[in-house]
Amino acid sequence: MSEVTPELIEAVKAKATDGRATCTVLRKLAKDLGVPVRAVGDAANEAGIKIKACELGCF
Repeated sequence: MSEVTPELIEAVKAKATDGRATCTVLRKLAKDLGVPVRAVGDAANEAGIKIKACELGCF
């Protein structure tokens, strides 16, 4: 896993609704936190968060 921390997992969980989050929201989270998009995707996977409306296949 790339740069996944407990804090990143919690940040991803906070952005999710009903166990899902949009690609746009998670890409913005990655930018705001200064972490790679891949790390946010890995954190979502660890947290069991499904990514919906993926725009570029980032996740």
